[in-house]
Amino acid sequence: MGKKAKSSRKGKKAWRANISTEDIDDFIEKSTKDALSGGSLSHVPTESLFFVDKSKDLSVKRKIEKHREKNDCPVQDSGMVDLWENEGECDNKLRKASKPSVIPAVEVEPPGCSFNPSFEAHQDSLAQAVAEEMQKVYQSELGPQPVPLTVPGEQQVIDEEDLYFLEADNGDDGEENLTENEDAAQGKRSTNTKRVTKVELNRRARLKEQQKKEAEAKKKEELSKEIDSLPDIIKEIAKEDEEKHKRHIRRIVAKQERLKTCPPRLGKHKFKPAPPQVLLSEEITGSLRKLKGCCTLLRDRYKSLEKRGLVAPTAKRLRHLPYCGAYSSMLSLLRNRYSN
Repeated sequence: MGKKAKSSRKGKKAWRANISTEDIDDFIEKSTKDALSGGSLSHVPTESLFFVDKSKDLSVKRKIEKHREKNDCPVQDSGMVDLWENEGECDNKLRKASKPSVIPAVEVEPPGCSFNPSFEAHQDSLAQAVAEEMQKVYQSELGPQPVPLTVPGEQQVIDEEDLYFLEADNGDDGEENLTENEDAAQGKRSTNTKRVTKVELNRRARLKEQQKKEAEAKKKEELSKEIDSLPDIIKEIAKEDEEKHKRHIRRIVAKQERLKTCPPRLGKHKFKPAPPQVLLSEEITGSLRKLKGCCTLLRDRYKSLEKRGLVAPTAKRLRHLPYCGAYSSMLSLLRNRYSN
């Protein structure tokens, strides 16, 4: 393609003839199109260009309602209860969850409590039984004695001469008290009449200010000492925490050991363990036929229930026998009559 021929640029007329008007024509054409279509989109607000469709699609809604599953909703309780209804709401009683006992249900006695034990096992069990009995004796003897309801008093007889001297001493004490009261009253009068000068007031103010400054300096000194001894304080705190932790562990272990031997307190009476069923040396025969009768199985099981904390321990009740004085006197009378 050949080069475009150059036009003449000598005068204004030649310049105007060769000026390009394409951009002006494009702008006019664009503005005409915008005017016909409703305006330029760059100047139109966003609300007029976009909108939210809030219309409901009735067909889709009917389809959802048709295939919706029915859920059972609980009916609110009105509080009205039929008294004659067979099936009540409180049929099942709530039971408290019981903690497992550390003490076994069946405890096996040591080998020394057998009817035919070995010598060493029998001596060990016998020594343990004796130690328990002696411990009870020591506790009753060395334990705190109850406070007596009445304290016996001793009447002291005073002679007439001693009584005379006591009355004389009381008179002297009265005179001394009177003189002391008079001296005190005079001292108060003298102090009340004394006036405080301005020099004394200034001296007191300076003394008070000095004491205040000394107290502040002492407080700062103590604070600086505490800051300097901070590492030692931290070590002491750590040591105390460690001792508390050890003490807590010891307390837990002691509680567990105590639960193995003593049940929890359920009533006003404490649990008293049954004495060990140990035969004496002269009672050991080695035969079941000659065995001495001992604790029944029912009593043993009841003690086991008390020890495990399932039954509250009760105090031992004494049997009240009826009065048989007339019957015994009649028997003695008949015996005397028939013996004669």
